Amino acid sequence: MTTSTDTTDGPSASGGGDKPDSGRSPFLRLPSRLALTGIRTRILVGFVVMLGIATVASVVVAREVLQSRLHDRIDDDLPQEVNELRRIAAGNDPATGLPFGKNVRRIFRVYFSQNSPSPGEAVLTFVNGSPFLRSRPVHTSYRLDHDARLVAHLKSLQDPERGSVETPAGRVEYLSIPLKRDGRVLGSFVVVQFSEVLQHPFDEAVVATGVVGLAVLLIGSLLAWLMADSVLRPVRSLTQTARAISETDLTQRIEVRGHDELAGLAVTFNAMLDRLERTLSSQRRFLDDAGHELRTPITIIRGHLELLEDDPAERETTRALLLDELDRMSRMVNELILLAKAERPDFLKLEPVDVSGLTGELLTKASALAERDWLLDAHADAVIVADRQRLTQALAQLAQNAVDHTEEGDKISFGSAIEGAVARFWVHDEGTGIAQADRATIFDRFEQRGAGKHGSGSGLGLSIVRAIAEAHGGRVELQSDVGRGAKFTIVIPVGGPPHSRRKAT
Repeated sequence: MTTSTDTTDGPSASGGGDKPDSGRSPFLRLPSRLALTGIRTRILVGFVVMLGIATVASVVVAREVLQSRLHDRIDDDLPQEVNELRRIAAGNDPATGLPFGKNVRRIFRVYFSQNSPSPGEAVLTFVNGSPFLRSRPVHTSYRLDHDARLVAHLKSLQDPERGSVETPAGRVEYLSIPLKRDGRVLGSFVVVQFSEVLQHPFDEAVVATGVVGLAVLLIGSLLAWLMADSVLRPVRSLTQTARAISETDLTQRIEVRGHDELAGLAVTFNAMLDRLERTLSSQRRFLDDAGHELRTPITIIRGHLELLEDDPAERETTRALLLDELDRMSRMVNELILLAKAERPDFLKLEPVDVSGLTGELLTKASALAERDWLLDAHADAVIVADRQRLTQALAQLAQNAVDHTEEGDKISFGSAIEGAVARFWVHDEGTGIAQADRATIFDRFEQRGAGKHGSGSGLGLSIVRAIAEAHGGRVELQSDVGRGAKFTIVIPVGGPPHSRRKAT
C-alpha cells in the first residue's frame, strides 16, 4: 500500500526425410522410404520429441509455480491491510490525539487517508450494516458494491471470514473482519483481491516461456539436423569403403583417422575383417580339427574297454576313467571353437586340483594310448587352482603327440613339480625330436613338424596346448634335439590365472 488521501464517500464496493546426396556413390543412394527411417531422421525426431516434451513441461511447471506464487501473494496482501487497520484502531486519532473508542467511521476515514489499494485490490467498509467508504477501483471497472448478493453476505458477517466468489470480473478473494465493541458489531472491514488482475502478468510470463521454448525447439532442431549430418558424414564414408570390400577379397581395410568414436568403429571393423579372414582360411580344416581333438579320448576309451577285467575294483576304476573321458569329450565337442578364443572368461572352470592325483591319473589314462614304456618321473604333493579338465586335455594331447613320434617300447614319462609360484607338468619322450628351425612355429595353428611315425595330424594339437596354458596365465616350454626326443612342459601359476586373482580380491 502507498500513502494516499483519495477516498470516495458513499456505498462501497470495487470491484521431412533425408534426400540422397548427389555427390555420393550410386550404391549409397537409399530409396526415399528408407531415407525417412535413416539415422539422421531418427536422431532429429528423437531430439524434437525430447525438446518438445521439455518445452511443454517447462511451460506447465512455470505456470504452476507462478500460480502458486499468485496465491501466496494474495494470502500475504489480504492480512496486510487488516493489520494496517488494526494498527490504526489501536492508536489515537491523529486529529485529536485521543483514542478512537467506538468511532468506527473515524477509524475507516483515517485508514483511507493513509492507504490506497494496490492493483487488483479494493477495500469495502460497512457501518451499522450499511456501506460506508470504499476504495477507488484499480485496473478494474467492476463495482462490488453493486453486487447485491455479495454486499448482503459481507455486511451480515459476525465473525472473520476468508473466502472467494465468482463475479463478472472474475474470481474475487476476500477477507472480512468485523469490528466489535461489547459484543456488538460496529462495522466491517473487507479487503478484496481481483485474481485476474494479478493473473495477467503471470499469464504473460507463461506465454513468454512458451515462445522462448518454441524458439529453442526450432533452433535446436536445425542445429541437431546439421550436427547429425556432420557426425554421419564419416559414417557414410565408412560405409562406402566397406561396400568396396567384396565377399572373396577381405584384404582391404578401412583407413583409421583420429581417436574418436568413429576411429574406434573403424578399428573394430578392421578387427572384425581380420577375424573373418582367419575364419574363412580355416573353414576347410574344421573337420580335421574336430577329428584331431576327439581321436585321443576315443582311443583311451577303446583301449580300456578292450583291457576291461572282471575284478570289481578294477572295473570301478576303469568305469570312473571312462566316464571322465566321456565328460572331457563332451566338453571338447561343445567348446571346440572356444579353444581358439581362450581369452573368454568361461573358457576355464577353475577349482582346487591335487597335482599328485592329476599326474597319476594322466599316466593311467595315457597308458591306454599305445604300447610304450610309460614312466612317472616325479609328482608334486600340492594343490593348485586350475581347470582340471583343460589340463587333462592339454597333457593328453602332449602324450598323443609323443606316441605319434615314438616306437613301441620307447620311453614316455610324465612328471609334475612345484617351483616357487608356478606348477610344472611335463611329457618327455625319446622320439624323433624337433629341429631348431621348427621350434618358432611348432605351436602355431595348423603348423606341423612332420607326419610322425604313426599318423598325420592337423597341426592343431600343440596350438591347443598353448591356448590352454596361456588361458591359465602360463606358457609351454620345449626342450628337444633331433633324434633325442622332446620334452614339453606346461608352466602355470599355482594360484590360478592373474585375472581371476584380481577379481577375487
